[in-house]
Amino acid sequence: MKNQTIRRIVKMLSPHKKAIIIISILAIIISIGEVINPYLMKIVIDDYLKYGIYEKASITIGKIGILYIVITFVNNILNYIVTTATSILGQNVVYTLRNKLFKHIQYANITFHDKTPAGKLFVRITNDVEDITSLFKDVVTNLVKDIIMIVVLITIMITIKLQLALFVLSIVPFIILTSYLLTKASKSLREYSKKARTELNTFLAESIYGIKLIKIFNRQYEKQKECQKYTKKVYKSRLPIAKIEGLLPGIMLILQNLGVALIVCCIANRWFGISADVGVVYLFTTYIKDIFDPINRIVENYETVQESIVSINKIYDILENKECLENFEEGKILDEVKGKIEFKNVWFAYKNEDWILKDVSFEINPGESIALVGKTGSGKTTITNLINRFYDIQKGEILLDGVNIKNINLRSLRKNIGIILQDPFIFAKSIKENIELDEKLSNEEVEEAISLSSANEFVNSLSNGIEEISKERGSSYSAGQKQLLAFARIFAHKPKIFILDEATANIDTYTEKLIQNSIDKISEDKTSIFIAHRLSTIINVDKIIVLDNGQIIEQGNHNQLLKNEDGYYAKLYNAYYTNLVT
Repeated sequence: MKNQTIRRIVKMLSPHKKAIIIISILAIIISIGEVINPYLMKIVIDDYLKYGIYEKASITIGKIGILYIVITFVNNILNYIVTTATSILGQNVVYTLRNKLFKHIQYANITFHDKTPAGKLFVRITNDVEDITSLFKDVVTNLVKDIIMIVVLITIMITIKLQLALFVLSIVPFIILTSYLLTKASKSLREYSKKARTELNTFLAESIYGIKLIKIFNRQYEKQKECQKYTKKVYKSRLPIAKIEGLLPGIMLILQNLGVALIVCCIANRWFGISADVGVVYLFTTYIKDIFDPINRIVENYETVQESIVSINKIYDILENKECLENFEEGKILDEVKGKIEFKNVWFAYKNEDWILKDVSFEINPGESIALVGKTGSGKTTITNLINRFYDIQKGEILLDGVNIKNINLRSLRKNIGIILQDPFIFAKSIKENIELDEKLSNEEVEEAISLSSANEFVNSLSNGIEEISKERGSSYSAGQKQLLAFARIFAHKPKIFILDEATANIDTYTEKLIQNSIDKISEDKTSIFIAHRLSTIINVDKIIVLDNGQIIEQGNHNQLLKNEDGYYAKLYNAYYTNLVT
C-alpha cells in the first residue's frame, strides 16, 4: 500500500480513533475468550477424563463447564456490541465523507465541472463512498482481532508442543505465498473493473437526462446497444475477479484440512518421535482451524480492502484538489452595489491561448441597460460568465463599482447578480421553494415576485398554488412556464445587476411584453445586460455592444448603430426586419 493511500486512510479514520480503539480492545477480549475455551477442553480431556476423575485440587469439571459457558455468553454479548458499533462507525464515516465530498463538489469551480462528467461525480458520491462502508463492517476491527488471534494461537501451540507446532505451521508460508500471488493478480483487474463501472454509470446518467432527445431522434435501439456494450464491459471485467474469489476459499479449505490431517498423522505414526495426549491433539486441531479462520477472513477481505482503497483514492483525488475550490470567505464584502461595470483590456481563453475575448474594453454605468449582440461563439455569454467570476481572466481587469472583482468576496459578488438562462433549472420541490432557494421568504414576497414575472395566471391554475411540487427538472411545466418561474426567482432575490441570456426565447409574444414591462419597472435603478437574438427586445436599451470573434466591433444605441448602414448591426437588423415583414 502506498504511503499516500495510508495517509488518506489515517486522515479519514482520525476523527473516530477513540471509537476504533474501544472496538479493537473489545475485539481482543473476544479473541482471548476464543483461545481460552479450547484450552479449557484440553484440560478436561487430559487432566480429568484421562484419569476418570471429576475433581482436581478443588476444581471440578462442573466449575470448568460453568467458566466455559460464562466465557461463551460474554463473548456473544461482546460480539453483538462490536458488530453493532462497527456498523455504526462505518455509517458515521460514510456520513461525514459523503457530506464533505458533496460540499467540495458544490464549492468546486465551473472549470472543474466542465472537465468532470456528472455521472462520474454520482459514482464518487454514491458507489465509491458506499464501498468504504464494507471496509469498516468487515475489515477495520476484525483485522486487529484476527492478527492478535493468529499470534496468540501460534504462541500457545509452540509453548505446548514446539516440534508439532513447527511441523504443522510449515504450511503457513504456502498460504501467504498463494494469497499474495492471487491478490496481486487481481489488483489491476479491480481497478479496470472500477473504471468500467464508472463509464457505465456516466452513460446511464447521460441517457436518462437526455431521454427526450433520444426519443425525438428515435435512438432507443442504438442506446440499448450502447448500454449492452458498457454492461458487457463491466461483466467481462468482473469474471476474472470472480474466478479468483472462488479459487482462494477453496485453496484455503484444502490447506486447512491438510493441517488437521498432518496433526493426526504425525501423532498416530509418531513422526519425528512426536507424541501427544488426546487433549493436545484436540487443542491443535481446534487451533489450526482457528488460525485458518482469521487467515481466510484476511484473504477474503482483501477484495474489500482493494475495492475500498481504489474508492478512497478516487474520492481523495477530488477532496485534495484544492485548486478547483472557489474561496467564499476572503475578499471585500459589498455593502451597497451601484452597478457600474468596467472591462479594461480583457483577454480570456478557456484553454491555453485560444482566445475567446481579445482586448475587450467597455463600460456600463449604474442603472444602464446594455445588449450584447453577435454571432454564436463571438463571446457574449463568456462576458456574462466573467462578470460572475465563473472563470478568471488571463489579462486585463474587470471592475464593479471601481473594485477589481478578484478582490470582491464571491458570495457578496454573486448575491448582487441575477442571471436568467435560456433553459432554467427547476428543482423537484414546491414553486415557493424553487423561488426561495433556501432563503426564507414570506408568501407575500413570493407572490409579489410571481406577479412581477407575470406568472400569476400560471401559478393560480395549479391545484396547490405556490405549494405545488414540481416534477424532476420541471418536466411538468412548459419551457415558457419554467422561464416565468426563473424570472420570479430573480425578482424575489432583488439583485442589483440583471443578466438575461436569451431569457425570453421560449416565451410567447404576449407574455414577453408583460415580462418586458416588469423588467422595465424593476430595472429602473439597476444595471441590466441582455443577450438576445430577437432584436426587437433590445431596441430600447441604452447601449448595444456588437461582438465578432471575441472583439468589440461596434457600440452605441440602436439609432446610432443604424446610421452606419454598412455596419454589422445595421445589416443584422435590416435582415431581421425583412424576415419579419416577409
